[in-house]
Amino acid sequence: MNITKAGIASVILSCGVSNIALAQEATQAPQASEAVAGDIIVTAQRRSQSLLDVPLAISALGGDALESKGITNSASLATAVPNLQVSSSFGRTQPNFSLRGISVANEFNSNQASPVGVYIDDVYIAARTSHGMGLFDLDRVEVLRGPQGTLFGRNTTGGAINFITRQPKLQGTEGYLQAGYGNYNTFKAQGAVETTMVEDELGLRIAANYEKGDGQIRNVYPGGRDANSVDSLQGRVALRAKPGNGAVDIKIRAYAGRDRGTQATPLGIPSERATSNLGFFEINENRVGLSRTDAWGIAGNVSVELSPTVTFTSITSYDGGKLDLDQAADGSPNDVLDITWQSGFRQFSEEARINYEGDALKLVGGLFYGWDRTVTDNRFNIGSALGVGVDGGFFQHYRQSRRSYAAFLQGDYDLTDKLVLTLGARYTWDRGQYRDGYAFLFAGGVDDAMTPIASTVPCSGAPGTCAYDPNARFNLDGKNNALTGRAALSYTFDNGLLVYASYSRGYRSGAFNGGSYTSSAGVNYVEPERVNAYEAGVKGRLLGNMLTLSAAGFYYDYTNQQVQDLRAGPVNFLVNAPKAEVYGGEIEATLRPAPGFTINASGGYLHATYKELSLQGVDLSGNALPFAPRWTAQFGVDWKVFDTGRDSVTFSPSVNYFSRQYFSPFNTTDVAGTGQVNSELQQGAYAKVDAALVWQHDNIELRGWINNAFNRKVLAYGLDLRGAGFNYNLLVPAAPRTYGVTARVSF
Repeated sequence: MNITKAGIASVILSCGVSNIALAQEATQAPQASEAVAGDIIVTAQRRSQSLLDVPLAISALGGDALESKGITNSASLATAVPNLQVSSSFGRTQPNFSLRGISVANEFNSNQASPVGVYIDDVYIAARTSHGMGLFDLDRVEVLRGPQGTLFGRNTTGGAINFITRQPKLQGTEGYLQAGYGNYNTFKAQGAVETTMVEDELGLRIAANYEKGDGQIRNVYPGGRDANSVDSLQGRVALRAKPGNGAVDIKIRAYAGRDRGTQATPLGIPSERATSNLGFFEINENRVGLSRTDAWGIAGNVSVELSPTVTFTSITSYDGGKLDLDQAADGSPNDVLDITWQSGFRQFSEEARINYEGDALKLVGGLFYGWDRTVTDNRFNIGSALGVGVDGGFFQHYRQSRRSYAAFLQGDYDLTDKLVLTLGARYTWDRGQYRDGYAFLFAGGVDDAMTPIASTVPCSGAPGTCAYDPNARFNLDGKNNALTGRAALSYTFDNGLLVYASYSRGYRSGAFNGGSYTSSAGVNYVEPERVNAYEAGVKGRLLGNMLTLSAAGFYYDYTNQQVQDLRAGPVNFLVNAPKAEVYGGEIEATLRPAPGFTINASGGYLHATYKELSLQGVDLSGNALPFAPRWTAQFGVDWKVFDTGRDSVTFSPSVNYFSRQYFSPFNTTDVAGTGQVNSELQQGAYAKVDAALVWQHDNIELRGWINNAFNRKVLAYGLDLRGAGFNYNLLVPAAPRTYGVTARVSF
């Protein structure tokens, strides 16, 4: 059936589908103060605007809203943002964000950039291993759907997520302390303190977050660790200076964090699970490993008001970290597949931009430069690598470096007092290097020293056919340039209702295959992803401001998605999916029918299919994109049961619904109608119920909470290992029911 792009957008929009940010925060940082109830000021267009005035599809959650919804890590964002999915094969480490069906698909290597850009205070974080750290002391989170190729740049074909931390207000002393305890012997503590050394001129804020808990997946193996435990600690320091309370505003932020929990172990081999009579949240694994993840960084943001209409901003950052994860990828009491993932990374970036705020014309433009470097040493112990009963595997090493340069400009021009034209463009130069690449087949068990047998990279033949050469290296270069941009037309009615239509072009840079270790035939550089996106939307307030509503429909022409082609050997190829089509929409609304009673609801519809794709020699055209459920919905209530002024009790139940989603491109049917469903690599439709009961007395708060109240047994991630010659797939369960209490005091 042929459907025009404009027709799809208009049909979806007429049905009232979209997204908005409907969260508010009682205590705001200077850059995020609220205009009226239900509104929040965002910086999605690199300048402060009311959310409802921005012709973009945005969800924004204030810090208090994150707390009330129980969102303590990035994976929880999916419960508050329609058409967002978050998954990982490694538990909290290295989350896979999927926005409107655009994700890393079945790619899992740490050197790959996410197509959903992740930012902390406008600083792009290249390493996916750092994306799973805990959320604490945030001013807000902005989730921008759709390509953000103009102001955010590369690697935002799906959108961008900007975590914005709280900054000193320079107006006295404040802070909070909170502690909580939950099932699985989980203890949480968090706090922040802010002090002003010179009123309106110099201030400091320090925040910390700690969480430790037992494994949520019970391991029946004698003496074995339980899986999916948590042991994390993060800290952050923010210094702000405004000399003489004048035109210069300097913000310096430093952070560090570490995670030492056990991995999210897969369920294991079906025949062994049946023999052991295991429950869904149980495993029989002899080697549940630790996830040792570190992240740190420092950033400086200097803003200078050159005139009442012109502001210069410089953002400089340096970040780093490492991943050292022992993954039992078999969920078995036997050594079938055990992997040690080791990567270290560093990155630097500088962005300089100018903002102009005229009466009819507003401009933001600038220059960007950044580099990131990754060093990887992975060890794959495969029980059958050297034959039955012979221990062995593969070792892999490489260094990857990427450099990016960009220039950008976007302007908003008031054609009339109600009609605004937005035009923007960005040109990006990307350069990449794959260096010192080598891999070899070795003999030795998981705990043994490696005895090299044969070089596999560089080697174009089958594993074991090339003699071991300790000096052999494989090098590769990659480069690409891209022009991205945005055009939008928005109109504001007398009642404040905003309607808009837009075109945007996004780009994800080319990539090296970090997953090829059995043959250099798989070490390649694939083409960039590109998406042309068409969107129409509406947002505003109705019913005397009782109802806040936003809706948008979209159509994507999506080319060259980067996906893994895992074949027997195992040989891992990184390839481009030539064409895909995505269309759908979201709706989000907040209704306040009476004081102390708020209803919030959201919904998303998504149709995401491959138009052209072949993996493992099989035509998968017509199959669904991974991590793209057709329907998502959320409904919640905040009911202040009583309020005496000093004392109040609020009950906040919510339910989230997700329709069926697939973890692999091997799903649904091909164009010939031949079934390609791998029944294990999917999660059927399910609903999840959460709730919280909060008592507040002045500055003291006591919260009781429960997540996944009915203990739904849900898979969070799946990877096709059968295609690589194994007799099982890697399937990772999501969290079971959790509950607890939290006490908080603010000052």
